Amino acid sequence: MTKAEIASEIAKRTGVDKASVLAVVENFMDVVKESLAAGENVYVRGFGSFIVKERAQKPARNISQKTTIIIPAHKIPAFKPCNTFKEMVAQGNK
Repeated sequence: MTKAEIASEIAKRTGVDKASVLAVVENFMDVVKESLAAGENVYVRGFGSFIVKERAQKPARNISQKTTIIIPAHKIPAFKPCNTFKEMVAQGNK
């Protein structure tokens, strides 16, 4: 499902025009990205958590040059669904 399809579905369910819904969806995503970039986790009750994970420094191999390189420690965004969300997906959206 794409962002436009999500906006269309929400517009259909709520009766709000699609342009307004799309603006809200885009702003929600902007707020989540900005919060994660600032190191803040975002918790959406009943849905899940957008979190910042820290990866430790690790060695890796560059096969083409046959050398070892060090991948520095870094942060990555991640999503952790809540238990009810996981159960809903496991049951096949019943």
